[in-house]
Amino acid sequence: MSVVNIFLTNQEVESFEPFEHDGARFVFSRLSSNGPAILLDGPVWAFVDWVMDDLAGLEMCRRLRANPQTSSAHITMVLEDDNLEFRKRALQAGADDYIIGPLSRSAVLDRVLALRVGKSERHAIDRYDYGDLVIDMAALRAYWRSRAIDLRPNEFRLLRFLAENSNRVLTREELIAGLGKEDPPIDERTVDVWIGRLRRAIISAGGGNPLRTIRSMGYVFDLN
Repeated sequence: MSVVNIFLTNQEVESFEPFEHDGARFVFSRLSSNGPAILLDGPVWAFVDWVMDDLAGLEMCRRLRANPQTSSAHITMVLEDDNLEFRKRALQAGADDYIIGPLSRSAVLDRVLALRVGKSERHAIDRYDYGDLVIDMAALRAYWRSRAIDLRPNEFRLLRFLAENSNRVLTREELIAGLGKEDPPIDERTVDVWIGRLRRAIISAGGGNPLRTIRSMGYVFDLN
């Protein structure tokens, strides 16, 4: 079953239950000003409020378009009223369309399902370049300076998540949540096993040790 990721900046999304339809599972998540906090597989839809708690909706649109994770997302600006000037500014900032809020779960699903009918999803990015590190999503392979990194599927996903969140401390809880491993619950020490395997694989490929352990906190993937 394929997954469709639906993000809302409004906190009401935290009460929205997943929905399954025509071989797809639609999952809802809260979108903060820092962008998605999970590893994304499948198409992305983002509903951005014109006014957010800590950021203007227009700036959120620009950030989504600049973020490799969400650059191909379908972005809908949620307006408080049908203002022509606001509509123009939303589209100029990178939104695909607009809708008048507030939104309910059914209204969001109606919009997504209506726009998906008869239209192919945007192509997901199939290659991520991070300097010496290249992640090939089509082949499910990673390379360090053109040398293949021998990874299991789980470590491949972990590498991608770390690369997307490089140069910042990630706790074990964040890594578990980011990889969607919360259900059933797993021991946080399992993260140390994942990290150990990934670290050894990168070293074997000649990449040195970009994974830095921050005692009592978590890990940082140092990537220039």
